[in-house]
Amino acid sequence: MAPPPPPPPHESDSCRSEAAAPAVVTTVDVTAARDLIISSAGGGHRYLYLDVRAEEELAKLGHLVEPQNCLNVPYMFITPQGSRVKNAQFVEQVASLLTNKEEPVLVGCQSGKRSELACLDLQAAGFKKVKNMGGGYLAWVHHGFPVHHSLPVPGNMEHDTFPRPPTPPPAPAPAPGSHA
Repeated sequence: MAPPPPPPPHESDSCRSEAAAPAVVTTVDVTAARDLIISSAGGGHRYLYLDVRAEEELAKLGHLVEPQNCLNVPYMFITPQGSRVKNAQFVEQVASLLTNKEEPVLVGCQSGKRSELACLDLQAAGFKKVKNMGGGYLAWVHHGFPVHHSLPVPGNMEHDTFPRPPTPPPAPAPAPGSHA
């Protein structure tokens, strides 16, 4: 029996697992992603763009689509020390904005890895039409596609950014004379 044919060059499946129910994330390249966002190329449905980058990244680098046509729910937060911490409320925040789990959603980040993880979480939560944008923002810029630098309007349901959780207080300094 011949192996199955490879996926088209603009789509690939990743995260295959040998477990009983393999998790599969469909990844599209940035050219296909652009088409899904701006046209009806997604089987007659325009895809909503979900940017899972942190607010700091959006402020510094801009949005891939007009802010009114996308959502921003960070998958990870950047701590004051520069490390990343997963947003524990990610799925709940997305679900509060996208009540129809059948709505087509294209998920993107800086390079495509966080968005792939976000897709897995969304699929596990019952979202049916989720695709990952392979290569993320970096590939988008590399292809010369436009970037928008306007800031989201707080409270705009068409583009909402969730606030970061409160920063934990710094660890207390060791008492003088202690050997901690």
